[in-house]
Amino acid sequence: MAEILKVHKPPFDFALEYSARLILSGKVLAFPTDTVYGLGADPFNLAAITEIFRIKHRSAERPIPLLVSSIDQAADMVDDPPQLFFTLAKKFWPGPLTIVVPASRRIPLKLTANTGRVGIRWPRYPLAEALIAAVDRPLTGTSANLSDHPTCSTADEVEEQLGNSLPLILDGGKTAGDVPSTVVLLDGDHARILRLGGISESELKEFLS
Repeated sequence: MAEILKVHKPPFDFALEYSARLILSGKVLAFPTDTVYGLGADPFNLAAITEIFRIKHRSAERPIPLLVSSIDQAADMVDDPPQLFFTLAKKFWPGPLTIVVPASRRIPLKLTANTGRVGIRWPRYPLAEALIAAVDRPLTGTSANLSDHPTCSTADEVEEQLGNSLPLILDGGKTAGDVPSTVVLLDGDHARILRLGGISESELKEFLS
């Protein structure tokens, strides 16, 4: 059964140190973001990536997105980012927009589901940003729920679905959002929506083609 650690307000020092140790040792934990709860793990650790697929009962054909805490950190995860990537990032980040782009060779192919593309997002949430800083690398950011089950906006909902598979759930209370991020696929300087979520189609209209 997962340990539940309440982290309702800064400073998060103990929670961050404890969580970072788990993540850097290859474990997967759940934590709140500005949208829904996510599963955080080291994206460069193949065993951890494999564990996420197992925990979620996720098809290996579905890639795992990344969470970052700056545009520069995101750009390091992208192979030759197009100008539209920076335009969207500057306008909508931090916030509920995931941008799918060609992945850097640093990123394991398994994480991209062998597509060579990766979804990246900078969440507007202090705990998530602090956790990324604590491990000094991006984190996986797939939602903390079983595949094809409802996303979770509270730690209790995460425990109900995944409690037997996780060592730790960081309980930050109910998330401000209750829908996942909007996902946009970039093909050079052309964009199209793959999934609607926290950013509306009308907000993205001028960038779509």
